Amino acid sequence: MRHLHIENVKARAEFATEGGLEYRYVLEITKIGAAKHPKTACVVMQNPSYAGEAWADKSVQFMEKNVFLMGLPEFTGVERLIVVNQFARIQTNDFVGLASEIGSKNNNAIEAAIKKSEIIIIAWGSGNRFEARKEFVLNLLKRMSGKRLYKTKMHPSRGRYAGFIQPYRV
Repeated sequence: MRHLHIENVKARAEFATEGGLEYRYVLEITKIGAAKHPKTACVVMQNPSYAGEAWADKSVQFMEKNVFLMGLPEFTGVERLIVVNQFARIQTNDFVGLASEIGSKNNNAIEAAIKKSEIIIIAWGSGNRFEARKEFVLNLLKRMSGKRLYKTKMHPSRGRYAGFIQPYRV
């Protein structure tokens, strides 16, 4: 089922085809009328589905609502949300998490998104069986000081608003 982006935002996506497979490296959602250099939150999820410039998916739309619409004090003044994933391969069914599904540009995309952001949300839920990818992201966060860190109580596709966003420490 396709979901729409929330109202009053525009989306920009970076896609690539590699070895016949589709990858999404970055999905950037910005409020219409945002500042030239907007306050930014980065959300790191597991792997993308079909969300892009025209469509959201359930997880992306849920994060848009949390960051832009819910009035959570953690996100006061945030006008841009950058979505990256541990694995960039677009896949909605039977995801395995192979090294070949990371994507050739994904590590750079994750690092660049984190650098551009004041707030980082780890949104792969309470369990993450992809230890090497988890460690890659957490090591980036350890190297970058001054970021406010949060995690999600569960994966955004199964999220409930109450208590969903929680403080996080690396």
